Amino acid sequence: MNFSDLFQFLSELQQNNNKEWMDINRKWYQHVRNSFIQWLDHMDTEFAKIDSGYYSTSGKKGINRINNNLLFHPNKPVYKDHFAAGLDQRSKQGDFYIQIGVNDCELAGGYWKPDNKILNSIREAIDYNGEELVKIIKKRSFQKTFGGLLQDRDMLKKAPKGYTIDHKHIDLLRLKTIAVIHPLTKEEILQDDFNERVIEVYKEMLPFRRYLNEAVTV
Repeated sequence: MNFSDLFQFLSELQQNNNKEWMDINRKWYQHVRNSFIQWLDHMDTEFAKIDSGYYSTSGKKGINRINNNLLFHPNKPVYKDHFAAGLDQRSKQGDFYIQIGVNDCELAGGYWKPDNKILNSIREAIDYNGEELVKIIKKRSFQKTFGGLLQDRDMLKKAPKGYTIDHKHIDLLRLKTIAVIHPLTKEEILQDDFNERVIEVYKEMLPFRRYLNEAVTV
């Protein structure tokens, strides 16, 4: 994957964020997109080697649209400033998320503002066996990789219905988003060992993602 070409394309797209420019550069876009899909297919194969529970997700299935949804976000530009995808996509919300863009590059996983059914399932798991989740997120390598859980500005001020404020895992139960992010730099992505770094982060995130996904599916 020529990530330099991807960054160059996105940089020029950001400066010319309109359909006319995209139409003129459609072949370039398709080339970059196809290369990114091929890279995703490669990572899909690599993840399957290290994770017995991995749910194979092709690059074509995992990749996100580059168009912004202007119906719901009319003030956004026509096109996003990044390429993104979700792999291990048995549950779209609980997948392994990859974003490579002009301003933000990251590897992430977890649940962003899930619906009440999913959130209640996660809370039930925390109530039943929150010690396992605490052990995962307090691990030194996990803290070094992700800096802890993503800060949730929308977390409840009080205990959720059915739980008491003195619950030993109340800080986790109050969350409405439970996720982690590992930021990436452009320099890291352009290194020859980038694929190996992605695999390291995948491995470190796996127990966290599995805990949440099992809570939702069991």
